[in-house]
Amino acid sequence: MEEDRAATDIGPTVSAELNGDPEPVEKKPKRRFIGRKAAEAKAAAKAEQNGGDAANLEDSGAIQVAPKRRPARALNNVPEEILNDPVINEAIALLPRNYNFEIHKTIHRIRTSGATKIALQMPEGLLLFATTISDILTAFCPGTETLIMGDVTYGACCVDDFTARALGCDLLVHYAHSCLIPVNVTGGIKTLYVFVDIQIDVEHLLATIERNFRAGSTIAMVGTIQFNATLHGTAPQLREAGYNVLIPQITPLSKGEILGCTSPHLPNKDGEAEKKVDCILYLGDGRFHLESAMIHNPSIPAYRYDPYSRRLTHEIYDHGTLLADRGKALQQARKAKKWGLILGSLGRQGNPHTLQLIEAHLRDHGIPFINLLLSEIFPGKLAMMEEVECWVQVACPRLSIDWGYAFPRPLLTPYEALVVLGGRESWEGKGVKGGSGELGAGTYPMDYYSKDGLGRVKAEDVAGRKSSFEAESRRRRTAKICGLYPFAMRANATDGASAPDELALSEVASMSSSEVLLETKTVGNDDTNYYDMN
Repeated sequence: MEEDRAATDIGPTVSAELNGDPEPVEKKPKRRFIGRKAAEAKAAAKAEQNGGDAANLEDSGAIQVAPKRRPARALNNVPEEILNDPVINEAIALLPRNYNFEIHKTIHRIRTSGATKIALQMPEGLLLFATTISDILTAFCPGTETLIMGDVTYGACCVDDFTARALGCDLLVHYAHSCLIPVNVTGGIKTLYVFVDIQIDVEHLLATIERNFRAGSTIAMVGTIQFNATLHGTAPQLREAGYNVLIPQITPLSKGEILGCTSPHLPNKDGEAEKKVDCILYLGDGRFHLESAMIHNPSIPAYRYDPYSRRLTHEIYDHGTLLADRGKALQQARKAKKWGLILGSLGRQGNPHTLQLIEAHLRDHGIPFINLLLSEIFPGKLAMMEEVECWVQVACPRLSIDWGYAFPRPLLTPYEALVVLGGRESWEGKGVKGGSGELGAGTYPMDYYSKDGLGRVKAEDVAGRKSSFEAESRRRRTAKICGLYPFAMRANATDGASAPDELALSEVASMSSSEVLLETKTVGNDDTNYYDMN
């Protein structure tokens, strides 16, 4: 962004035909950048006050023209010969006028990147335009071929750079989702994200809001990426009409953007959640993404404006049933003796580092597990493996939240699995684990792809966890070998405590290094240690 600003001439234009040499501009301290439009308006107003002399623009001192440090990035600057090509524009007219497929930008990217085989990936709702887009791209990019990817695409997490690369493509164009998976992560193939901005009837939206919400209300406006531009465009108009409009953000998503698994938890100025916002207004069709914000903000009324039907509806969610169902799943998981870990292979849904993090916790607790690779998860398939008493799916959290009741065994999200294993704090109310709490209490978090969410676990996060649990495991095994562990068990059995390890570890920690002399032998992998007391 800074490079683009530096490459843009933001100063007033002085005609080259002015008589005489212009007077040298007096050097002045650098002024704060106030924006191109504001600077030009200020300079024009001052010039008008001085009699409209164009030369006075140069002497006004409103803003100094910064020298061009480097040319603008070619990827973001589509040449005029492409933008104004009548044949290209005539072909684009075959597509809906209110859908921006960024054909000019795509053509320019194909030509400049030298790509010869382009993969087109889009959700099912846009597949009816896929062949038209394919024909346009191949017609204006000679020597190229396109490949339409027909696998289901549920969201931005399903960008399938692996398949595109395996099919020999050198450019992947992903439509209708934001860059949830950064382009520097989709290694081995260049990726272009096209948001497909959709223009809607803004006047009807504004009239609907003014008719149904009183002025002075605080409205949190959210939506999918297709309507993000409209959302930001209508906010100033609503503020002028007397509404307090908030456009919340959960980083690294764009302001106002929400996903089915990721949405902001709305706080007030004092940091207390949900008391400042009067309602949530969602702009988009369907309620899958809205449900994420409803789950994360259970006490805020939610409304949905459908830009296609032009209807405003009040949406509700059964939070009590959700929390009770997920709480029961956790209770069953705590009793499970063998776990199964599923890594989703649909696009980029499955994060291997998240899987490794859960594996580390399971090893720490001595719980056996198996790994399973699946593109889509069905109850019948998991039911075939009866020995597995608890499943964890590293794919889509909403699969467990929406359909967990349909599976014969508990199907946990990564967050829920770490709650059971002690790696995350639970949303549950106090006393739930002991059986005296209320299962319908608490706020279920929806932050899977947030900055620190479990969808973004990195290798260093797993490495840090691995070193800590290995140290803890050595301490526990040391306590058992020194004879302190049986003593702790007897003591705890007398006291009625339920965690014998804690006493044993505290005893070992208080011993000097000379009191514990062990010889360590490593057999097999690094996770198998045998201690020789002889």
